[in-house]
Amino acid sequence: MNKKALSILMRARMRPNANDRTNNLSLSPLPLTKAVNQMQRQNSDGNLSGGGEGNSTSPNDSGNTEREFQRVRASMHSAIMMNKIEVLDDVLNNFSEGYFSLSHENRRNLLLVLAREYDLNRSQVRELIKQYLGLEHPADKAQVSGPEEDGSFSSFYRIERNLRHALKPVYEDLFERLNTHPGGLRFLSIIRADILSILTEENIASLRALDSYLKEKLITWLSPAALELHQITWDDPASLLEKIVAYEAVHPISNLLDLKRRLGPGRRCFGYLHPAIPGEPLIFIEVALLKDVAQSIQEVLWDSPPIPESEATCALFYSISSTQPGLAGINLGKFLIKRVVTLVKREMSHISTFATLSPIPGFMQWLLSKLASQTILAEGDMSQQQADGSSSTFYENILKTEEEEALMSLPKDIAEGINGMEVMFNLLTSKSYKWIHSPELQSILKKPLMRLCARYLLQEKKRGKALDSVANFHLQNGAMVERINWLADRSEKGLSQSGSIMVNYVYRLEHIEEFAHSYFSNGEIHASPDLHHYVEETTC
Repeated sequence: MNKKALSILMRARMRPNANDRTNNLSLSPLPLTKAVNQMQRQNSDGNLSGGGEGNSTSPNDSGNTEREFQRVRASMHSAIMMNKIEVLDDVLNNFSEGYFSLSHENRRNLLLVLAREYDLNRSQVRELIKQYLGLEHPADKAQVSGPEEDGSFSSFYRIERNLRHALKPVYEDLFERLNTHPGGLRFLSIIRADILSILTEENIASLRALDSYLKEKLITWLSPAALELHQITWDDPASLLEKIVAYEAVHPISNLLDLKRRLGPGRRCFGYLHPAIPGEPLIFIEVALLKDVAQSIQEVLWDSPPIPESEATCALFYSISSTQPGLAGINLGKFLIKRVVTLVKREMSHISTFATLSPIPGFMQWLLSKLASQTILAEGDMSQQQADGSSSTFYENILKTEEEEALMSLPKDIAEGINGMEVMFNLLTSKSYKWIHSPELQSILKKPLMRLCARYLLQEKKRGKALDSVANFHLQNGAMVERINWLADRSEKGLSQSGSIMVNYVYRLEHIEEFAHSYFSNGEIHASPDLHHYVEETTC
């Protein structure tokens, strides 16, 4: 495929909604097995990939569907139990092709069979534990050493070896065999994507254990030593560039010129590739070389041509995208960022600042929920105060006095509400986003939005870690929160997710390990004085 063909494909296949990447998962067939290619064509809804129209069945098809399920189940059993190496590849091919032919429901049923019937033998585990606990420890007798010590411990060593073997589920053999099979690693990531999809709807203990075991295997097989760091350029094959277009999840690529700009002078794009999944990055990161840390995405994507690279002092990471839903929870990005920092620093010693311009995807969801709940509590609080003079324990006016007054002073035809929080809620949820086009409304909303965004990033936690997923990702990698930027992303996605605000995380090379350790150990979030000032205003 040449660049002209890529251009035609992009025009024909660009996502109809720039914020929706689900329609682009099948942008290009993958050069793996026939089964995986079929999966790529079907997997466009983000759920079990067999759930498309092509797998719908009528009552008259139920017999055929059941026979197909039993056939695939038998091929899975053969793939797990067979020892004849010369035919194992054919069996694995039959299983993978059969798996992709199954309906949504039968995929679920097959994965449950795998999780339950090919689990470990718990009766054997219990018996071995009983034997182990029944042994008399040599330390309770006279102290021995040398060959006599080895003999005294031989029963322990034997049972421990048997116990380790018994604690391995039978389905481990399937995972191991697929990992060494052409296209198998890709297939395993698809299987895990299906498992994760089921687990979002049903909390099934055996399936969760299956997922945990497969995730551990994938982490081992996708260690940094097994991954190749590749700089993606305009000279790469069009099939690879097409995947960058398809999988870009943060700032969608709008046209061929946009793609060429992101790969041209003053820009870099790096991806991690694995030999078992050729021609497709597992994750990729886009970098802009700038004089200063950018405060808006417009500076990076749409402004004038970039400065000469020799004048750049900042490497700005503005997009990082994973291409495999089945690798969720496997932090390849951590290793990718560190490798890219090392590479850029070695090749361009004049680059001294490594930062991001990142979205805050959870901010508006948190804020709107807070505004709605506190408005309801405010109504109850007013009624309670009128009745007995007390107030609700849970009520919190998250606006400062001057912010409340400014919002309540707005004309009723702009936004109504019983208090400032309800006015603010109505402004932010307006589908027309009229506030973004009004300097007056911007000036009224800027102070509370920036202040509450700083609170969200630095104080709102989940299990002791940052509530925002992107914040958690960069903080656990050793970054600090440097600055939040007003009107940094005016796209519909930017407005709906973060009220136009974006954040700069900075990777200070001398503190990366220290910051990562303190965040991991006790949830400490390192931030600049400006961010702490916003938070101090919140708590005053």
